[in-house]
Amino acid sequence: MTSTRELYAFLTFTTMMMVHHCKADFPPPPTGLTFKWLDPFAVNVSWQDPSGLQDSNVKYKIRRKGFEDPFKCSPDKYLKVSSLTEQTGSDHWTYQVWTVVGNCESTNESKKVNITINSPKTQVKLKDTKCIIYPEGMNCSWNSTHQPFNLSYRTCPEETLKPLRACDRPYSSAERSGCYLKDDEFKERKLDVCILVETEAGWSTFNPRFVVPPPKLIIKEEKDYLRLEGEHQSIGRCQWNFTVCYTRCNKPEVCISKVGPSEIRYDKDCLYEFRSRTESLYCVKLTSDFSDVVKYGSNKPPDQTLMVVAIVVPIILSVCIILSCYCFRKHSSILCPIIPDPSAIFKEMMINGNKDHKTTGNLYTPVPEPIESCKVTVVAENSDL
Repeated sequence: MTSTRELYAFLTFTTMMMVHHCKADFPPPPTGLTFKWLDPFAVNVSWQDPSGLQDSNVKYKIRRKGFEDPFKCSPDKYLKVSSLTEQTGSDHWTYQVWTVVGNCESTNESKKVNITINSPKTQVKLKDTKCIIYPEGMNCSWNSTHQPFNLSYRTCPEETLKPLRACDRPYSSAERSGCYLKDDEFKERKLDVCILVETEAGWSTFNPRFVVPPPKLIIKEEKDYLRLEGEHQSIGRCQWNFTVCYTRCNKPEVCISKVGPSEIRYDKDCLYEFRSRTESLYCVKLTSDFSDVVKYGSNKPPDQTLMVVAIVVPIILSVCIILSCYCFRKHSSILCPIIPDPSAIFKEMMINGNKDHKTTGNLYTPVPEPIESCKVTVVAENSDL
C-alpha cells in the first residue's frame, strides 16, 4: 500500500514538472493588436511585446486566416498588408500574429492571436475586371453596373505609398464601364496597378487582369488552301503565339496554335467561321480574349447530278426492258414465225414427184382470193338493152 502511494506521488510530481517545463519553453503571444488604414489598398497591423518575455531573439509571424498565403516573418512589431476586396471576397478579414523565438523556422512558437480588419465601406463586387493594353496606354473596364462611379489608381505594391491618381477619361455604356489610363509608370512596374472604384453602393479595390487586344485576322486564299495570319500590336519585344479556331459546314470546331501563320485546306462549298486569340512568349505573360467571329465563303448546295443519274438511269432502263419484253411477247408470231421442217418438204417431193405432190406438215398455204361470180345474159338485137 505504501509503495502504491509513493508511486502515485512520483507520477504526480513528474507530470507537474513536465507541464511547468512545457509552459516555460513556449513564448507568450504578442499583445495589443491594432490596425490602421493607410489608403484604400493597404492597412498597417501593429502589436506590443509579449508580457514576461526575457529572450531578446524574438520574431513575429503574421498570416491571413483561412487562406493558404505563406506567413511573413519579421522582428518588427508592425506589418503593412494588402487589403484588396477582390482578393478577400468580403468586407472583413482576419489576420493571425504569433511569437517565435530564434529564427523564422523555429518551432518554439506561441499560440496565434487573431485580429479582424473591417473595410471602411461596403464591398461592391465588379465582374470581369480587365485592362486592355495598347501602345499608348490602357483601357481598364468591368461589366457595367449602370451607376455613376469615381475611379482612382496607383502602382502597387509600393514601399512608400504615393497619392492616388484620379481617372480623367471615364466612360460608361450599356455593356461596360471604365477609364482610359495613360501612364508610362505601369510599364516600369511590370503592369502592376491597384484600382479603386467608388459608387453609391460602396467601393471595390482590385488588381485587374491584363490582356492585349485580339489580333486582326488576315485571310488569304492560295489555290486550295487558306493562309491565316494574325496582325498583332507592337507591345514590347514579345513573341506571339497565334491561335485560330474555325468551323466549316457545321462540323466540330478545330483549333490550331503556332507561332506565325497557319494554312488549312479550303473547301469552296463551305462557310468558314473563324475566331482567334494570341498570347505572349518569352516576356511578361499576356493573353487576349477571342476575337469576334469572322466569316469566309458560303455554304453551297452539293452537286446532285451524280445522284440524279444514279437514280433516274436505272429506272429508265428498267421501264425499257419491261416494255421490250411485253412487245416481244405480244408480237412473237410475227417476229419469230414458225419455220417448216425442210426435211419433210424434200421427203414429200421425192415420193410424189416435183409437180404433183401433196403438202403435208405445216406448209404455208396461201389464202385464196375471193372471186366474184359473173352471169352472162344473151341479148337480142332488137332488145331495148
